[in-house]
Amino acid sequence: MAAPFIVSAARRMILASSGMKFNQMVTVTQIRSKWDNVEMGPPDAILGVTEAYKKDANPKKINLGVGAYRDDNGKPFVLPSVKQAEKILFDALLDHEYAPIGGTPEYCKAVAELAFGDGNNVVKNGLNATVQGISGTGSLRIGLAFLSKWYQPSKVVYIPSPSWGNHTPLIKHSGLEVKQYRYYDPKTCGFDFKGALADIGNIPDSSIILLHACAHNPTGVDPKPEEWKELSAVIKKKNLFPYFDMAYQGFASGDVDKDAFAVRLFLTEGHTIALAQSFAKNMGLYGERAGAFTVVCSSEEETKRVMSQLKILIRPMYSNPPVHGARIVHTILSRPDLKKIWLGDVKLMADRIITMRTKIVENLKKEGSSLNWQHITDQIGMFCFTGLKPDQVERLTKEFSIFLTKDGRISVAGVTSGNVGYLANAIHQVTK
Repeated sequence: MAAPFIVSAARRMILASSGMKFNQMVTVTQIRSKWDNVEMGPPDAILGVTEAYKKDANPKKINLGVGAYRDDNGKPFVLPSVKQAEKILFDALLDHEYAPIGGTPEYCKAVAELAFGDGNNVVKNGLNATVQGISGTGSLRIGLAFLSKWYQPSKVVYIPSPSWGNHTPLIKHSGLEVKQYRYYDPKTCGFDFKGALADIGNIPDSSIILLHACAHNPTGVDPKPEEWKELSAVIKKKNLFPYFDMAYQGFASGDVDKDAFAVRLFLTEGHTIALAQSFAKNMGLYGERAGAFTVVCSSEEETKRVMSQLKILIRPMYSNPPVHGARIVHTILSRPDLKKIWLGDVKLMADRIITMRTKIVENLKKEGSSLNWQHITDQIGMFCFTGLKPDQVERLTKEFSIFLTKDGRISVAGVTSGNVGYLANAIHQVTK
């Protein structure tokens, strides 16, 4: 309970001279006291790593917590294709009017074609109910709201263990239940294929299963193509509903078609799927929040019904999506010359990440480490589950000013030619 609000005569005079009445002050105080029950929330694990990094005075410090690409100098990278697209948009002198609730049809068609492939039957036959979302998170949220309201067979979403930290709160905030299936094997730092097959085989029929299309976050562990085929068969046998999260198309391998393998396989094998896309990583549009959500439908008439309900869900959420990032994405994907440059840009980023993985292992061998670090090069994408234990992570931070999350996950984008030797030496020191 708030303490009584006592104001002296002198204080009353000051308040009066400022134009504020005493009863106004009482009202403000009473409103503030309404929030005494609000608890302090826990700090975000990733942001906490960054804050600690900023406070450290060691000139050799390394931040391996942030999930954003950096060039080999450790600097943010604006893609050349994005720069050209922005110049085109600037010269076009476009207005700042509202976008349609679901984004422009041109944008939605372009991103769906990127996911499903040029000339795919889904887009060709009007079977994609696609809306622009606020990057990957917002697109996932739209989809989960849709499933919560309209998917009748189940209200449970099965996610891999572990999964991206935001998946669980997104699912719960949508009124759905979260359960897990085995995915990562800490003994091998690789994919627990047998465990995943067994768990998925025991999921109740017609449940929702969330799948990382490529570059699994946080482990960097992806199923092989033949493993995807077996997973597809089990999922189809159980009549599960696959919801793909594709935040790294092109960024994982450097090839947008290769990274879309799982999504396209499931379509070829007759699955009805939902898909969330993000252009934060593969176009470097982190702050522009460009994404998309798609439901693959069985007829054009069904597509129209689904689209109508997606717009109804979006309207009270945020009304209309932002335009600038979507314009950049559409400009790049709709112009063959720019798309060619972008495909080179995304391969450049992926290749640097792959190169840094190789250099970490090479430098660990130079340090004399006798441990098997092959999982670092076997894994793919921005993140790597190193296999480091919490006490080893703590030593890395305290003794070497290398900042990462306690589970041993590193963002390989934070590794450069200039710091990889120092990193390898530090890892060797805490693991030998």
